[in-house]
Amino acid sequence: WVSSESRPDLGTFHLSAGKFYGDPVRDRGLQTRENSKFYAISSRFKPFSNKGKTLVIQYTVKHEQKIDCGGGYIKIFSSDLDQKNLSGASPYYIMFGPDICGSETKKVHVILNYKNKLHPIKKPIRCKVDGYTHLYTLIIRPDQTYEVKIDNEVAALGNLEDDLDFLPPKKINDPAVKKPSDWDDRAHIADPNDIKPEGEWKPRQIDNPNYRGVWPHPQIDNPHYSPDFNIYSYENIGAIGLDIWQVRAGTIFDNFLITDDEDYAEDFGDETWGETKDPEKEMNIRQAEEEQQRKRVAEEEHFDQWFKKKQEGEKRISNR
Repeated sequence: WVSSESRPDLGTFHLSAGKFYGDPVRDRGLQTRENSKFYAISSRFKPFSNKGKTLVIQYTVKHEQKIDCGGGYIKIFSSDLDQKNLSGASPYYIMFGPDICGSETKKVHVILNYKNKLHPIKKPIRCKVDGYTHLYTLIIRPDQTYEVKIDNEVAALGNLEDDLDFLPPKKINDPAVKKPSDWDDRAHIADPNDIKPEGEWKPRQIDNPNYRGVWPHPQIDNPHYSPDFNIYSYENIGAIGLDIWQVRAGTIFDNFLITDDEDYAEDFGDETWGETKDPEKEMNIRQAEEEQQRKRVAEEEHFDQWFKKKQEGEKRISNR
């Protein structure tokens, strides 16, 4: 992995399994360390093209700090990425993964580059928001279908052309046809029997007896539409990276995988995340119980000290 030097105040990573984990060695990953920082780091691999092949991108992310605002997504780059200058301005092919900020943003990004323009998915996909490790998988197939899986379960699927605005629409409204002048599309109208009082007044609304609904504008083939059966494919894929902002640090990224085999990716997820997820939860629960026990003991000791001092004070008063 190569850390970016695009700005002097970038946050730093270290290897850690976190405060709780399923396995202290297998769960070690790249962890953000400093609050309110941008982070940029990347790793290069042998360049390839996914033309005619399925592309599977998979990794795990753990927000053990119960993140309030920050990215947990990854980016896929071409092999000519300038790793030392990686920043938000660096062109990328694919951005994928969770993004959390406040109560409104809790989503999984799927953004694909097509002809040097970025296209986000139109379908909302909710990410996991607890503090445990989760497995995120993006599958892009040569038939131009895609699938997003979270913890090896399908979270979204569809067709790239339908769910991202790569191309102009296949059909458009016929510009030669206008809505008929007698087509009444008002669902409600002012009650003609309502009597205007003195002062400001708004007439009572009633259902329009002549309402005909929304006028169905006739559609025609869009002359500007041309199919592209290579939307899914990228040449010279050669780097993976993290380019994120985090208000509260502590996120751990691990188990990065890029393959053309969906079954292998699922098995790899089961053998990594799948084998440590339950022990991770058990350790977190055990730590929480131990912390509660420590607090109870501390409170009891504090009470005992207070009660002892109170008794000593009462004894001194009675001896006067």
